[in-house]
Amino acid sequence: MCRSIKTLRPPVLPEEATEEEIRAAALQYVRKVSGFRAPAAHNREVFDRAVEAIAAATAELLDGLEVRGAAQQQRAG
Repeated sequence: MCRSIKTLRPPVLPEEATEEEIRAAALQYVRKVSGFRAPAAHNREVFDRAVEAIAAATAELLDGLEVRGAAQQQRAG
């Protein structure tokens, strides 16, 4: 969907994703879906709420994922 959103889980990302990386991915998603790089003043609040909601959902997703083999790969590295 959006090539500038990168995978934020091991083994693609060797360490835990940072809050900044998660928010950047959420921002890219909202920009793509809304069609706005930067919203007009009258859309700013809903745009920002969407970014925060998606960032929170992304963090929850990453926290809950169990990536098989990731622990073994980390030990081998």
